[in-house]
Amino acid sequence: MHLSFDPPTALDYFASLVESDGEFPLFEAAVSLGHDEYPDLDVQTVLGEVDQLLARVRRRMALDAGPVQKLRTLNQFFYRDLGFAGNLNDYYDPDNSLIHILLHTRRGIPITLAVLWMELAQGLGLSVRGVAFPGHFLIKVNLPMGQVVIDPISGKSLSREDLSERLEPYRQRIGLLDELETPLGLYLQTAPARDTIARMLRNLKEIYRSQSDWQRMLAVQERLIILLPESWSEFRDRGLAHAELGHTEQALADLECYLVHADDQINLDAIVDWVDALRRS
Repeated sequence: MHLSFDPPTALDYFASLVESDGEFPLFEAAVSLGHDEYPDLDVQTVLGEVDQLLARVRRRMALDAGPVQKLRTLNQFFYRDLGFAGNLNDYYDPDNSLIHILLHTRRGIPITLAVLWMELAQGLGLSVRGVAFPGHFLIKVNLPMGQVVIDPISGKSLSREDLSERLEPYRQRIGLLDELETPLGLYLQTAPARDTIARMLRNLKEIYRSQSDWQRMLAVQERLIILLPESWSEFRDRGLAHAELGHTEQALADLECYLVHADDQINLDAIVDWVDALRRS
């Protein structure tokens, strides 16, 4: 009897990576996001390239190097020698969100630079965490003298004054003007790995939504729903992408799921109108 098995899809692979919070491989999951646009991407090859970078920076350090020396050496290697930096000339290029592209262009956005930098830092034994700061992903590093916050675009440490200044436009935009009600520390909490991947995907989602590129947005939504299976707004947005693509049955299923489950329904009347129109069609 001949048995045949279908090979796992890119989404199957992604689902296996993000299944558990206890053993969540942030870097590998981040690399795998490139599969939608680059189906032939070999994640293991990318992981091997990063291992080679790690070996190179280790060779520059004394065996007894402390955390401060490790941090300085990594920043020298990453920013000055290799030239990693923000892609300020084309900030909204979707490739900026893809780790395997970043490794070759050495240009990205804060969150991709942070994910790569943190992978190297952890390989050196540094205690580092991502920070989902509004508008600009940051990095926290634990050092003997205390914690420092680093801008992944440049590797520079940020003072409380720097952070408050960066936060002010966000505070004004959402109407949080009373400093006592919004302590800075609230915005410097560690970003879990799952939330970091969600932020990377939502960056891509907003790019594709702004371009009305519904097929690519749909691919992002598939990953977001695997990653956040009870985030009902992601079902809503997948349904809207299906509707724009003319996938009536799939759109109805997702939008009705949203209407049934979501507590904080946004634009409720508009979604109900979408559902009514889809049913009539």
